[in-house]
Amino acid sequence: MDVDRPGPGEELNDGEVTAPRQAATVIVLRGGAETLEVLLVQRNPEARFMGGAWVFPGGAVDDGEGQGDGAHRAAAVRELAEEAAIEGVTADGLVKFSRWITPPEVKIRFDTHFFLAPAPDGSEPRVDGAECVDFGWFAPQDALAAQREGRLLLVFPTIKHLEQLSIFPTSDALLDHARGREVVAVTPRVVLGGEQARIVLPGEPGYDDAPDAS
Repeated sequence: MDVDRPGPGEELNDGEVTAPRQAATVIVLRGGAETLEVLLVQRNPEARFMGGAWVFPGGAVDDGEGQGDGAHRAAAVRELAEEAAIEGVTADGLVKFSRWITPPEVKIRFDTHFFLAPAPDGSEPRVDGAECVDFGWFAPQDALAAQREGRLLLVFPTIKHLEQLSIFPTSDALLDHARGREVVAVTPRVVLGGEQARIVLPGEPGYDDAPDAS
């Protein structure tokens, strides 16, 4: 299964570059000092954008949530409640982990701020059956293995985050690493070769050769 191509519903853009919409995502953790598992929800397979993909709960910032870091945190808490019915995570309790900006070569773009949050005690995720149809707790390496075996549909940013998370033995170790860490925005690029399209990250071969779409 190809993992280095735009995800389902991600159309390449042959016109003017689309301004990315602000968004926030929460990587919910459990395991404390013993293990590390993360929550993934499955988007409705009927959805045009990312249909069937397993993702971290998240979505776009609403107009009423303002701007800046506070808006991203408010959106993260709201989306977590809407998509996974997890309450009790506070905006101040979120730990910033990363920031990913959709490649300029893609039509629908997001500037997504990823946060970490321990699952509140006693929280039981639920999905609404409309926007999200299933959920699961996964050790990062197990989710990656399931993707390779064709049992989970994962998109590029989710895969890359799971690869980063898989090096940490416990939830606590991950949180300790992330607190106070400087977050630098990452903008992948889509490199076209004939009829093939692949995604590359800064520093990877071909990244600097991509046409300037900014």
